[in-house]
Amino acid sequence: MMTASAGAENLGGAAGQHTARRFRILFLCTGNSARSILAEALARARAGDVFTAHSAGSEPTGMVNRFALETLEAAGILTDGLESKNMDRFLTPDAPPIDIVVTVCDRANDRCPVFPGGTIRLHWGLPDPARIELGEAMARAAFRETFDILAERIERLAAHARASGGDPATLRRRLAEEEDTLFHPL
Repeated sequence: MMTASAGAENLGGAAGQHTARRFRILFLCTGNSARSILAEALARARAGDVFTAHSAGSEPTGMVNRFALETLEAAGILTDGLESKNMDRFLTPDAPPIDIVVTVCDRANDRCPVFPGGTIRLHWGLPDPARIELGEAMARAAFRETFDILAERIERLAAHARASGGDPATLRRRLAEEEDTLFHPL
C-alpha cells in the first residue's frame, strides 16, 4: 500500500488555481469497496485544492477491493486512509456538513438519504467492476475503465468548483447550466 508521511497530502488540481474554500464531497455506493473508493482517492489526489473527499456505503463490505487499491497504486495515487465505511457516520449531528454528494451506483442513489443543508446531489451510475468474474485480467481492465471515467468526471466537476470561487450557490448554478446532465443537481 502506498502511504504518505504524516501530515502530507498528495494534492492535485490546476497550478495556480485555488478556491476560497474546499467543498466537502461524499461519494456513495452500496459496498464502499470499489467505485466510491476510487472516486474518493481520485478527488483527493487530483482535486485536493477544491475538495475534501470522503466515501461511504449504504451497506459497506468492511474492506477495500484489492483491484481498487492496485488501480490507484498503478496510477501513483496514495491509498493510505482508505476504508470501507457506513454512510451513517456522515449523518450524525456532529458530522461536518457535506456540500456535494455523488452517488456512483443506482442502488445507492435509490437509498441516498437527505443530507442537511443545501447539499448538491449528483448521480453518476457506473457498473460495479467488483462484480467481474471472468478472471483477474478482466477485473483489472474493468477497474481501470471505471477509474478513467471517474477521473474525467471529477476533473470536470473540479473545474466547475474552481470557477465557483468556493461559493456553493455559484457551483449549483454552474452545474445546472452544464450541457451534460450528469452534472445537473438532482
